[in-house]
Amino acid sequence: MVHSMKSVSNHIRYDLGLIASWIDPGSRVLGLGCGDGELLHFLKKQKQVKETGVEIEESKVAECIEKGLSVIQGDINEEVEDYKDNTFDYVILSQTLQQVYEPSKLIRSMLRIGKTCVVSFPNFSHWKVRMHLLITGYAPVTKQLPYQWHDTPNIRVITIKDFRKFIKEMSYAILKETAINTDSQDKRGDIVKVLPAFRATYGIFMIGNRPD
Repeated sequence: MVHSMKSVSNHIRYDLGLIASWIDPGSRVLGLGCGDGELLHFLKKQKQVKETGVEIEESKVAECIEKGLSVIQGDINEEVEDYKDNTFDYVILSQTLQQVYEPSKLIRSMLRIGKTCVVSFPNFSHWKVRMHLLITGYAPVTKQLPYQWHDTPNIRVITIKDFRKFIKEMSYAILKETAINTDSQDKRGDIVKVLPAFRATYGIFMIGNRPD
């Protein structure tokens, strides 16, 4: 299992490679905040998914279109409301949750339009973040959280434990979860099984609705 993750991540960013390993071939996939389309492009080429993306930055949308991807420009919070129930097999929100104003509303919409959702985010309880705050007294600036407090697009901080608690309180189901520690370029990494809340740079979760 670990070897397959590493072989995938040789082609794309490590965390995206791991997410890709969770997606079934030929499925319908929506990428919210899909950036330059790295993950969607990989899934389209390697797993023949039927891809759709939403990205707010015009330049990144142009990159996606150049790659032959079906991506529209728009606000993910608004665009999700236009899709019918169960339009997609997977809805992916990669490293964007910390920038969302109403996470509960967005995730509720994601689980309405998608059978399964994948959410990833920087883990704010990583030991480097803790040490930076403890030693310097300043808001942490790391590779995963690279902005100063006054110019950051992130409006909240999230830890792996926070997200688990949040999903439980929302009465959703965690279908899969993993914690990873990546290198400075996020190209390589490892799955963290021991003390993930302390040692992981990112948390990745697959969530779904609980059976009635």
